[in-house]
Amino acid sequence: MLKIITVLSLIALGLFAAGDATFLAVKRDLNVSAIIMFFIFIAGTLGITKWAASKTKSASDFYTAGGGITGFQNGMAIAGDYMSAASFLGLSGMIYLSGYDGLVYAVGFLVGWPVILFLMAEKLRNLGKFTFTDIAAYRLDQTKIRILAAFGSLSVVALYLIAQMVGAGKLIQVLFGMEYEYAVVLVGIMMIIYVTFGGMLATTWVQIIKAVLLLSGVTFMGFMVLSHFNFSFGELATKAVESHSKGQAIMAPGGFIEDPISAISLGMALMLGTAGLPHILMRFFTVGNAKEARKSVVYATGFIGYFYLIIAVIGLGAIVFLNSPEGAQYYTDGKLFGGNNMAAIHLSHVVGGDIFLGFISAVAFATILAVVSGLTLAGASSISHDIYAIVMRKGKASEEDEIKVSKRSVIVIGIVGVILGIAFEKQNIAFMVGLAFAIAASANFPILFLSIYWKKLTTRGAFIGGFIGLITAVVLVILSPTVWVQILHNPEAIFPYKHPALFSVSAAFIAIWFFSITDKSQRAKDEIEAYEAQNVRAETGIGADGAVSH
Repeated sequence: MLKIITVLSLIALGLFAAGDATFLAVKRDLNVSAIIMFFIFIAGTLGITKWAASKTKSASDFYTAGGGITGFQNGMAIAGDYMSAASFLGLSGMIYLSGYDGLVYAVGFLVGWPVILFLMAEKLRNLGKFTFTDIAAYRLDQTKIRILAAFGSLSVVALYLIAQMVGAGKLIQVLFGMEYEYAVVLVGIMMIIYVTFGGMLATTWVQIIKAVLLLSGVTFMGFMVLSHFNFSFGELATKAVESHSKGQAIMAPGGFIEDPISAISLGMALMLGTAGLPHILMRFFTVGNAKEARKSVVYATGFIGYFYLIIAVIGLGAIVFLNSPEGAQYYTDGKLFGGNNMAAIHLSHVVGGDIFLGFISAVAFATILAVVSGLTLAGASSISHDIYAIVMRKGKASEEDEIKVSKRSVIVIGIVGVILGIAFEKQNIAFMVGLAFAIAASANFPILFLSIYWKKLTTRGAFIGGFIGLITAVVLVILSPTVWVQILHNPEAIFPYKHPALFSVSAAFIAIWFFSITDKSQRAKDEIEAYEAQNVRAETGIGADGAVSH
């Protein structure tokens, strides 16, 4: 079956690549090097998927690669998961468009990692098995908490998938002249293949390979940009101010972040949301013990921090080079060809020619495939493990049945991702990820954090408070200017701020606290007493699942 789908996928890509070239006929010839590198990457990753499929025998293998991933490998895979299309294409495009505000996003994405390193990583590995919900439900009511966590996880996965699908569609549209909708469908097909057959092991190695390629590519881009300015970031920034139509305004806040409340709200979403992303948290169960989990975060933070420093250089470099007389070829009707999200792709052509454009485009495509694979696996595990195996079957489902449900869920999530990617084509992908972070910070993080650190947390408090955080975040996103005005075309937004986290996270924590301390039931007393046993395991790892090496 895998061989048949592999052949069909390669044939489909070949037909797409050779087909509708008229879209770009007046702009640029088809990039043969990009097409060749696309084929090489897809063939290589399908080979990895085939190998991983032969190693994936149990639910543990499918969800967590059997716990046999090392700290360094997992750190690289986490970096690969986190350095998404939003980071590479969206942030560089945001810096190109508005300057300073894009850098604020980059810093915000990074600062959540100390929270995970010092407060979460070790305890996640000691308490969890397959998903972060295992921790939240450790001493609380399994059914209610897993339903709540599934809603939060799937909301985050859906929003994050939108960003990746939009990035993929635009990328292939620019390179091949393929219709945007077909490009998104192609990504959906590849994503389903990777996850359905290879599980976490295939996803991990795709993420590792993609991280190495991406870090290499952006390093070369950053080097080439700075080489024109005596390797001085100050000279680059000065030239960017001179080149941008907004002038000095690009070094001041106010483009995407218009007021202090929005700035605080965005910062809270990015910092706390990182510790609530289901596809990132799931990675901590792929290592053998808490020590390797800590190593994972240290390595990931280093790789990600370096990456964001280079993205600042790339974004400012795009301002300089794409606004020069030579950059006119990348515009059509006064707008950047492919949209602002393609600024880094066009810059790669400026600094490295067709061959490097082919390489960086293939890497961007690899970036998207790696991230959507991790997202899809997290969403499918939430459905199969949390909802089906625990809630519906009361923990009595066989591993075979659970994996079957998970693979079917992958197909459904893939289809939903394609539909959403097409529907949200015009949105800036870094902003869409910001909304996903807001929901992760409001629905997932408060439950996870308090279940680990607050003895008096009860099922009633977690369930009611968690849903209040989730619903508040979703409703405020819908009522915000982004959705209510730009997408639904209403004249004025009901909620005036673009970022809801300040309000939704506060609502979640307050509601969890209130409904927990007012819960005087016998069940609440039992849950409070059970905290001591949970805390011992969280600190020592006694009883935690061990590693199975591959």
